[in-house]
Amino acid sequence: MTDDKPDIRPYSPGLEGVIAAETSLGYVDGVAGRLLYRGYRIGDLVERGTFPAVANLLWTGDWRPGHRLATGPLPDAVLTALRSLPGDAKPMDALRTAVSVWGATQGLAWPPTPEQARAVTAFSPTALAAFARIRSGEDPIEPDPSLDLVPGFLYQLTGRRPDDGTARALDAYFIVGAEHGLNASTFAARVIVSTRSDIASAVCGAIGALKGPLHGGAPSEVVEQIHTVGSPERAEQWVRETLDRGERLMGFGHRVYRAYDPRAAALRKVAESLQHPPEWLALAIAVEDVALRVLAERHPERALKTNVEFYAAPVLQGVGLTPDLFPATFALARHAGWTAHVLEQAADNRLIRPDARYTGPAERDLPT
Repeated sequence: MTDDKPDIRPYSPGLEGVIAAETSLGYVDGVAGRLLYRGYRIGDLVERGTFPAVANLLWTGDWRPGHRLATGPLPDAVLTALRSLPGDAKPMDALRTAVSVWGATQGLAWPPTPEQARAVTAFSPTALAAFARIRSGEDPIEPDPSLDLVPGFLYQLTGRRPDDGTARALDAYFIVGAEHGLNASTFAARVIVSTRSDIASAVCGAIGALKGPLHGGAPSEVVEQIHTVGSPERAEQWVRETLDRGERLMGFGHRVYRAYDPRAAALRKVAESLQHPPEWLALAIAVEDVALRVLAERHPERALKTNVEFYAAPVLQGVGLTPDLFPATFALARHAGWTAHVLEQAADNRLIRPDARYTGPAERDLPT
């Protein structure tokens, strides 16, 4: 700005409502409660697809339901780095470190390629599983190429091949977590690759953005919330007492969605269709039914509907993950979307460099 010509261009804090990119990957319709990946409904993808097929759809635009992707190998340099981390390191920090070291071993060239996207998406589950085992005093487990990525991750995490229902539930979570428009971490990835940096750097930046509690959320709090309720009979009392204290109901409300989150609907449907539904499901449904009714009663002016975290959290716990692994597991799923956006940005690249409005003092002399 100058003293005689102020900058009158519009400013949107947080870039809310600003169109900063065009994409053919994901469409988030917050009003109608729709989520599309390349035009396909998220519920249909969960019902008929697998995470490797959905990831390939995002990377290439081709729907190949038989597409396979196994977890990838762990370079020695990554294993050394993971073993050197302090015992109380957070899984998101370990994952970010692992991707950084992995990138340094790969000689990654620009522009990024679908092969690079597949490689980092396959590598990261192995890295997270290895870290989880190392901190528990156990040795990492080599990938099993006969297993698809999600059951392969669970095998490397626990040492046991998961049953079909467990693998199916977590695979559904990976599908609904794969892509969600120009969110903060995806935008960070696109900014980084727009400088012609490599795909590993972009994923590292995205992990750093997702680590923040305003983005990655706190699904473990949903688990604690449901456990606190204890039984379906206590749901009404607990919901009303929680709201009377002015506390939030975790798993309800969303920055974009003004309708029921389609990802939550897809996860609930998968859980209900399991041959042996998990014990938490009846309790979660009871809490949800009461919460939606009471929220509508107390806040008729606000659309506070179920969001993805409400069913994601108990699904993650139900397949055997500890709550501190929830954010990093979310990051594993979002690798597909991050890397797809990296490919899209690089294909028609322009350095992302927005302006800032200066609000400091006018030009002046240093004091004598």
